[in-house]
Amino acid sequence: MERPLTYFVSDVHLGLDVANPAGREARFVSFLRGIPAEKTDSLYLLGDIWDFWYEYRDVVPKGYVRVFSALLDLMDAGVKVRFFPGNHDIWCYSYFEEMGIKVLAQPYEVTIGRRRFCLGHGDGLGRGMGGYKILKSIFTCRPLQVLFSTLHPWLAFRLGNNWSKGSRLAKNIRYKFKGAEEPLFRWCEDYRSRHAVDTFIFGHYHDSVCIDIPGGAQLRILQDWIQSSPYLVYNSQTDSF
Repeated sequence: MERPLTYFVSDVHLGLDVANPAGREARFVSFLRGIPAEKTDSLYLLGDIWDFWYEYRDVVPKGYVRVFSALLDLMDAGVKVRFFPGNHDIWCYSYFEEMGIKVLAQPYEVTIGRRRFCLGHGDGLGRGMGGYKILKSIFTCRPLQVLFSTLHPWLAFRLGNNWSKGSRLAKNIRYKFKGAEEPLFRWCEDYRSRHAVDTFIFGHYHDSVCIDIPGGAQLRILQDWIQSSPYLVYNSQTDSF
């Protein structure tokens, strides 16, 4: 039986202590439970699903049992679940893969139906952002990750959660995507000139965006889940969202 639906979701920020985190988790579980598995081929989690995630070899953050239960039920029903680490949940190593969730790196191209997609979280793509790129290189440096893992989880998770509380989202600072002025827009324009991509989908910016890219492509950015429950669903039979 053909499964024409593909779902995309980003920036749920599970665990962030703003705007009713328990309610946000319940909304996300309800979303997952509402996905019609018999019609759905794939679910793409485009990063920052967790506000802070760090896993040791033998220890992972507590909680989120209902989230993982819903994801496992989808996979048991034949839905492929794909995850892109965001800047808040970048420290995933083997736990997701052991559950059957495929961890992918951006930019990732995939053909779905009649469209060629380029997917990812969206952070760090494009020129500039030197300070952020340096910080990300520190976060992804394997020797430093090993050093951080020597900390007791009690301390490590508190350091990580305190860092997360300093984010603009935690401070309720809303960002407005600047269209063609954004480094991500220019990155997509350059990427489209070298790759036959029809649709770019990212998160990270916490703004809802649907904008055309020169050359015939489209850029879509997903809003965060702090106040609402946004997602995209693509139907390959009708070639539409």
